[in-house]
Amino acid sequence: MSLPPLSLYVHVPWCVQKCPYCDFNSHGQKGTIPEKEYVQHLIDDLKADLHLVQGRKIHSIFIGGGTPSLLTGDAYTRLLGEVDRLIGLSDDCEITLEANPGTVETGRFKEYVAAGINRISIGVQSMQNDKLKALGRIHGADEASYAAKQAHQAGLNSFNLDLMHGLPGQSLEDALGDLEKIIALNPPHISWYQLTIEPNTQFASKPPTLPHDDILWDIQEQGQALLAAAGYEQYEISGYAKPGYQCRHNLNYWRFGDYLGIGCGAHGKITDENKVITRTVKVKHPRGYMDLAKPYLYEQWQVTEDDLAFEFFMNRFRLVEPCPKADLPLLTSLSLQSQEQALTEAITKGLLIDDKDNWQVNQKGHRFLNDLLELFV
Repeated sequence: MSLPPLSLYVHVPWCVQKCPYCDFNSHGQKGTIPEKEYVQHLIDDLKADLHLVQGRKIHSIFIGGGTPSLLTGDAYTRLLGEVDRLIGLSDDCEITLEANPGTVETGRFKEYVAAGINRISIGVQSMQNDKLKALGRIHGADEASYAAKQAHQAGLNSFNLDLMHGLPGQSLEDALGDLEKIIALNPPHISWYQLTIEPNTQFASKPPTLPHDDILWDIQEQGQALLAAAGYEQYEISGYAKPGYQCRHNLNYWRFGDYLGIGCGAHGKITDENKVITRTVKVKHPRGYMDLAKPYLYEQWQVTEDDLAFEFFMNRFRLVEPCPKADLPLLTSLSLQSQEQALTEAITKGLLIDDKDNWQVNQKGHRFLNDLLELFV
């Protein structure tokens, strides 16, 4: 069996302060970040996972957080050099770093390029200062614009701007105005997604007033038209890119590829030669992760046959592109016949199109994606 492409996710847990909507494993910075110590732990964590590589090179790397741009270019020069030495990078490996639009961090963009990073993802979230304040962001709209200009000049292959909509007190005009300002900055890629209230966040304990569903639908519909008119093709639920600038790392996730996860709380997914899929999670808190008396691995489990269809389609049906039917038996231990009943029901309900060799989620299917996925539970 030919194994899926292998990516690497690296988690940096620190940020300047925790945002009230954030449910990621992030920790407000207290004092100096132990950069050198943490990078060494990342390298040792990777070494412990080398048996999962199975002869593959790294297809893409995504460094997320937290705020990974709090670390220096030197830290990433060391880390990426060790990844290449221990495993090897593909010739066209995409290496993305998440960054916040603070002026100190954007000044490091050229350092990151020198370290081997060729794509930056900048967390703008809004271009209105009152909305940024409500979201707990520490930057302003001017800094976001400056960060985009710096990204254009840094010699990157690509960069992404993250923008949220459906914000507290946001009108249709506010949301579309934000999007127009982001489009004017001309990034190769835009991640445009709706704010959701997640459990165990500040917003969950004190929920803000969000726009009505009718406004949210108008924002989505008119915003997608704006993006299309500006030359951005939607390839995933929240991903819009100029031709040739889709995020390769995210595509590997959604196409059910494999990935190692290193760093605090990082998740991984690995397929073996028998198509058995194992998921891994690393120790979550920085103190525990950097405790030499403990292993980095917190837990791992095999995905059961009962869960496998849901996991496969949950990822694959996020994409706008058709899903080749051959991918189901190729990437899992499931047969096409085992999912026939659920797929027939999806087609009957008008959520999915069968075009002989592929399944295609239609507009209704993407709008009611949760209903579609429930058929595979």
